[in-house]
Amino acid sequence: MLEGFPRQEIRYTPAGKPWLIYLLAHRIKYAAYPMRQFPPRRLSAPLLTLLLLIAAGARVYGQGRKPAPPVAALPSNSVGQLVSALRGKAEELEGSSGMRLGFQSFISAHKLSAENVRYSDYVVVRLLFEATRDAGFWNLHWAITDQPPNSDRIWQQWKNLESPSALESTATAECDELSALYAFLVERSGVRSVGLFWPAPNHTVAVWVMRPATGPVVRVVVPTSQIFLDENDLFDTKKFNPWRQKTIYEYTRRDLPDSLELPKPLLDFFLKQVDKYAGSSEVTLQQLRYLREGVFSRAWTPEQAAREALKKRSALGSGPSEDLAALQSFAEDMRSWVPH
Repeated sequence: MLEGFPRQEIRYTPAGKPWLIYLLAHRIKYAAYPMRQFPPRRLSAPLLTLLLLIAAGARVYGQGRKPAPPVAALPSNSVGQLVSALRGKAEELEGSSGMRLGFQSFISAHKLSAENVRYSDYVVVRLLFEATRDAGFWNLHWAITDQPPNSDRIWQQWKNLESPSALESTATAECDELSALYAFLVERSGVRSVGLFWPAPNHTVAVWVMRPATGPVVRVVVPTSQIFLDENDLFDTKKFNPWRQKTIYEYTRRDLPDSLELPKPLLDFFLKQVDKYAGSSEVTLQQLRYLREGVFSRAWTPEQAAREALKKRSALGSGPSEDLAALQSFAEDMRSWVPH
């Protein structure tokens, strides 16, 4: 019997061996005799790294969590790939004369310093404004549709468009649908906070809410159509007062998944239009917007619109190369029309 252990505490296993007591006795026996101490060996750096990685893995998977499944690559003609391509185009446009001059005018109008506003954000919101507005260079066209204020129906139309043309609209939508499309794409491109604003009970535009590092919040009106506006009303128009609406709720609705596939010719058309037009000035883009609208509404023939664009190009003289190229491209696009 072990010293200090009462007999009744010994329990035998079914095999007849007191394993627990034997182990305790073994420990007590050697506790009375100091064991020889050996200096610890230093672990090599590679071995230590390996052990740390094993321990980290045990911590993660020891909590009953399954490893995240691999993320499936998006199809090349998906909405997610379009958004990714637009981000890349926006980076390229940061050096264009139209964006740089527009940004300088923008921060001057709001008495902001360049350090208080992310230039890259401005480029994204300007690019998508010119693309998705009524008669912008993605060829959307305004009409009364009585649809809800989201972009679902626009995407449905685009999903079935296999042969886009510079002379025809790619989709028809009302002002609230256009504003929702704009807000959705801006949010997917990584810029906060864009929401919808009703300057009148029967009209909707978008508003970009900026929160500079210093100074008050800024609300920027983004007129996705020219309803109640004229040719002098551009991005950040002052015709509507966005502070009349108490709250601008950020548009966070996911109108469709990134995996939705669109016809490849349509995506190619969108990106080529960005290359042709997005780097030019606000004034030139506004002029082209009105010419495009005239063609859509049959007020202008394509040839008349082409001649007007070339006239404006000649009037620019040695103006910015992006503006000259945009006007030339528009004229060529209009002359791509073949009468039936």
